Amino acid sequence: MGSCFSVEGDEHPQSESKLSSNRTDTAHSKGGSVGSNAFVIIPKNVKDLQQNPGNGDLDIFTYEEMKLATKHFRPDQVLGEGGFGIVYKGVVDENVRLGYKMTQVAIKELDPEGLQGDREWLAEVNYLGQLRHPNLVKLIGYCCEGDHRLLVYEYMASGSLEKHLFLRVRATLTWQQRLKIALDAAKGLAFLHGVEKPIIYRDFKTSNILLDLDFNAKLSDFGLARVGPTGDQTHVSTRVMGTYGYAAPEYVMTGHLSARSDVYGFGVVLLEMLIGRRAMDKSRPSREHNLVEWARPLLNHSKKLVRILDPRIEGQYSGRILMKVANLAYQCLSQNPKGRPVMSQVIEILEPLVAQETNRGEMVPSNGGGGVTLYEVPKTPKEQSLPKGESEREVQPAKSNGRSKSEPPKECDRYDQSPPEDLLLERSNSGRR
Repeated sequence: MGSCFSVEGDEHPQSESKLSSNRTDTAHSKGGSVGSNAFVIIPKNVKDLQQNPGNGDLDIFTYEEMKLATKHFRPDQVLGEGGFGIVYKGVVDENVRLGYKMTQVAIKELDPEGLQGDREWLAEVNYLGQLRHPNLVKLIGYCCEGDHRLLVYEYMASGSLEKHLFLRVRATLTWQQRLKIALDAAKGLAFLHGVEKPIIYRDFKTSNILLDLDFNAKLSDFGLARVGPTGDQTHVSTRVMGTYGYAAPEYVMTGHLSARSDVYGFGVVLLEMLIGRRAMDKSRPSREHNLVEWARPLLNHSKKLVRILDPRIEGQYSGRILMKVANLAYQCLSQNPKGRPVMSQVIEILEPLVAQETNRGEMVPSNGGGGVTLYEVPKTPKEQSLPKGESEREVQPAKSNGRSKSEPPKECDRYDQSPPEDLLLERSNSGRR
């Protein structure tokens, strides 16, 4: 689920009293919505929530019901654990609440001694309580009884993207699955960036992308999300939070947060899916510790890229499509935020590529007759999260002897829709046929 950490009082929109949903923007036309009523009251704190529990379509559970749903929090029901606390698999049915249709759920219990607190817990209630989209995990309800803080989500049967990419023995994700997951995640981010008051997700990483039984991807864990810039604002200034390797360089250096900070995180995850390595891996040679620093310069060179590509997807991809995806990752990882595409552009690039690879896959059977193989990945240390104690903390800006990473780079680093040289050569050759 990903672990998060505390944020200051102005980090979340609890101070706003209402969240409007009477709009018809692009995000809504893509299948998302904000709340079920024209205006929904947003509680400012947990006490306010307890006094005014009405929050959209969310169910409010008692702690006794949560115990019944998880078989009294039995250890064999544990799905995972992070900075928030423990996540349990559960079932809510008539034995839990009379008349309730049987529903498999994931129940996340806040650890009172953990790295997150009421603010992060309430942020999830506020955001996921209002927002509905096929690529956001659905929040079914919550429990806020005494000192107990629990969130009840839809159950995602295939777990996190992180587990499928990096566990030593796991069903390997095919090339087609990776592209589809990237597109799903892009749609989730684009929806958040497109609502009336844009929301910056701020913690985009493989452990926060969950997969259902059919490997449809959804974003989870909104503890660090916050309202982004509006009107003429180009960014909001905030305390730096996130996970090592995924945070945008200008955000780490200056605390300036914008939607393009999320685009950088998307680029990191796309790179992880291409290369099959973690964003930070200190078990590698020193020059390969940081995946972006090592691999980004190679993305626009087809021969070099193929040498570092995840061997588990060998033979599954079209070289032309591979280079387009690699070029997209390259642009998303630009040091200059203005050099990155916006998420709507990312979707425009990925959608036809997913369709082309799907059609190609239907015509050309995969090796061995199956789309999923088993592969043993070399052991790697646990994702290097921002440590606070033994987990996460604020990111400290790195000292620099030269130009700040937030300053505009050379012109060649700016976002360009044109394909890399390899792609241009391929097009010119195809024109002679």
